Amino acid sequence: MEAAAEPGNLAGIRHIILVLSGKGGVGKSTISTELALALRHAGKKVGILDVDLCGPSIPRMFGAQGRAVHQCDRGWAPVFLDREQSISLMSVGFLLEKPDEAVVWRGPKKNALIKQFVSDVAWGELDYLVVDTPPGTSDEHMATIEALRPYQPLGALVVTTPQAVSVGDVRRELTFCRKTGVRVMGVVENMSGFTCPHCTVSPGGCRGTEAAPDRWGPWVALGSLPSPRSAPASSPGAAGRSWPGSPGCPS
Repeated sequence: MEAAAEPGNLAGIRHIILVLSGKGGVGKSTISTELALALRHAGKKVGILDVDLCGPSIPRMFGAQGRAVHQCDRGWAPVFLDREQSISLMSVGFLLEKPDEAVVWRGPKKNALIKQFVSDVAWGELDYLVVDTPPGTSDEHMATIEALRPYQPLGALVVTTPQAVSVGDVRRELTFCRKTGVRVMGVVENMSGFTCPHCTVSPGGCRGTEAAPDRWGPWVALGSLPSPRSAPASSPGAAGRSWPGSPGCPS
């Protein structure tokens, strides 16, 4: 029988969603960002907890590099992006003295910071907390799941790309979720094809989730997302970039 969660800084959060993948570079931070923005567009208050300690990308995704985390009477105050505090962020990237500083920590120190993120960040009232995780099935994932388990996370959104190597790693992530008792909400195929920002041509990619819809077993393939739809978020100023290699793209 699981212990009940003690009242704390997560008590005001209605739903917690983990964004997972066994493979690096599939766009977990991008999906976390887009999910948060979509929820905010739907009128929800959203927080993003970045537990990718060695590769914190969330500050850059939101153009919030250089922002500082402050102490308050309930712990750390997250970084708020607007006056209404509709989106709030917490990442180790806000705690580093230099943006290029490497986090060279052993497992116990990483686990301790993750537990501190869960217990000491004053999120306030949120409809959703999106948790952006590192690739793999390592200590950081176990520390995150164990710290959040008393608060009964809504489930995990698993991200893949169409390539066979990514699909294989993601299947291991699905096995990890089953072993740890994390409900899988579904699988998202990112970078599936290419949509030109000038002419909307979408040649399509390997279409891994559509070509073999039963490859995920009982888990639902939620859909496929093309590139480079999120270029402005992941690379400031990229919205006006030309893509001369695309079919039909004006030179």
